[in-house]
Amino acid sequence: MRARITGTGMSVPDGILSNADLEKIVDTTDEWIVTRTGIKERRMAEEGQSLSDFAIPAAERALEMAGVEGADVDLVICATISSDRLFPATSCIIQDAIGAKDAPAFDLSAACTGFIYGLNIGTQFIEAGRARNVLVVGGEMLTQIVDWSDRATCVLFGDGAGAVLLQATEQNRGVLGYAMHADGALADLIERPGGGSRSPISHAMIDAGLANIRMRGNETFKKAVRRLAEVSVEALAECELGPRDVDWFIPHQANKRIIDAVGQRLAVPDGATYVNVERYGNTSAASVPIALDELNRAGRVEDGQIVLMTAFGSGLTWASAVVKW
Repeated sequence: MRARITGTGMSVPDGILSNADLEKIVDTTDEWIVTRTGIKERRMAEEGQSLSDFAIPAAERALEMAGVEGADVDLVICATISSDRLFPATSCIIQDAIGAKDAPAFDLSAACTGFIYGLNIGTQFIEAGRARNVLVVGGEMLTQIVDWSDRATCVLFGDGAGAVLLQATEQNRGVLGYAMHADGALADLIERPGGGSRSPISHAMIDAGLANIRMRGNETFKKAVRRLAEVSVEALAECELGPRDVDWFIPHQANKRIIDAVGQRLAVPDGATYVNVERYGNTSAASVPIALDELNRAGRVEDGQIVLMTAFGSGLTWASAVVKW
């Protein structure tokens, strides 16, 4: 039994925060941002909007494409580090909204790698015969937790959500292989230090800026390029495939320089890498499913094509999945 992606969906805020807008609130320029990241604009939610406002429509669109009712969903996984509330899980909010009554639901915290972690876990439920329809959502509201005075990080992140429906199939297609890793020794490279049990919510914690994202960019860049290339090769090897067999490479949309460097290391075919970071910025767990939905709805992914998805994020975590469409 394999897990096949039969539906995709996405939802992003209407509000656009351009580089020109950022020039007005932080010491930066459009040229500085584009040169270092490739980002030109990102989506930003309005005050009062939460993750579920985008995760639910993304999920509904994936279900609609697959022709599956919410009541037939056996499991809901939501990958996020910016949930509606610390608890309950946003996946439970999604489960209720789509009518997946009594289906188990849980959130998964693996930052930018979260969606691929969730995709691989959902695949294992199907392969084990424990589920036939698994909804996997990746979504973030990162503009709510950035430090708008830190030009190294505030220019990077955007909001949005993407989703896929995995269905059981006996055909030789779907998720062919995957690889997942983590290295907790490097946990402080990308973090949100405050708000947990180590640094509980308090005026002092907020005043110290611990409620915002912190990142050591140069060190993260080097780790990301190497690990993304390694885990991609590992997942492909599990399927007895190589980079030249890839029809579409969908990397986490963190930074155009990282994407280019990984593509060069892998030597995937020219034109195979899908990039939309210039329009959305880094949407963390949402970036891969948003990119996949754009490709799919444009009719650019064809039956039988090999799709390689890979991501790297806080934890540190990194993972890949290989899909035969």
